[in-house]
Amino acid sequence: MKSRILVAVVGVPLILLVVLWAPIWVFAVFLAMLSAIAAWELMKCVGALDHTLLWVAAVICAAFSVGFAFFNVYIYGELVVVYAMLVFSYAVFRGGEVKFQQVMAALFAMFVVPYAFASFLRMDAAGYSRGFLLLPLLFSFGSDTFAFFVGKALGRHKLAPKVSPKKTVEGSIGGLVGNMFCGVAFAFVMNTWFHYSIGYGSIAALGLVCSVAAQLGDLNFSLIKREFGIKDYGRIFLEHGGVLDRFDSVIFVAPTLTVMLQLLGLR
Repeated sequence: MKSRILVAVVGVPLILLVVLWAPIWVFAVFLAMLSAIAAWELMKCVGALDHTLLWVAAVICAAFSVGFAFFNVYIYGELVVVYAMLVFSYAVFRGGEVKFQQVMAALFAMFVVPYAFASFLRMDAAGYSRGFLLLPLLFSFGSDTFAFFVGKALGRHKLAPKVSPKKTVEGSIGGLVGNMFCGVAFAFVMNTWFHYSIGYGSIAALGLVCSVAAQLGDLNFSLIKREFGIKDYGRIFLEHGGVLDRFDSVIFVAPTLTVMLQLLGLR
């Protein structure tokens, strides 16, 4: 708990500063750094650090993928395909030393993770206010927090014992309901002080969907850790682990939220 409080005291003001008030290019640099660290953590997890060229390429390309989103590089898709071909070619050149799981991790680290993080930049480019850029974080951390505390207080039935033994059905429900409350609270603030007209029903439904995405993200990255026998992806957040431990939910929520905002017409 002390570690949670310490990370929150330092991290929350920093996130608010970067998301709400810093120039958007500073936010892009921040996202590129997160993507690069996440790429390194994933490559380490699958045992790819022995292949220096592979993990260095994954880390550099993860950072540049966010940059390509920021500058709206029109050949980004083609670059991803070229990168994939080069990764497979490297595996062939090493004559079977590079495992398929390491190849897939390199592709996931270079494309999926930074593309998810870059959802913030696409929301900004689509004209959403900086306040809306807090929603992927609010719905990710809100779901995790409510699920944690409700699970600690009321948890009795295991949710996915073979993947994450401490998670409970009661905690999961707490995360769903808590995220709906987070959405309503966000709408109340935006409507009251910033003169928006966000529908409370729509934002509550959005919170519910994003909680499902957040919990799936948490469980999916827990599944990877369990398969490779590690407790945490890193130590950058002290007892909270690494980027993939803290932002696993965000990776699933950010693109889901971007799609849902368009479908619901929320602005």
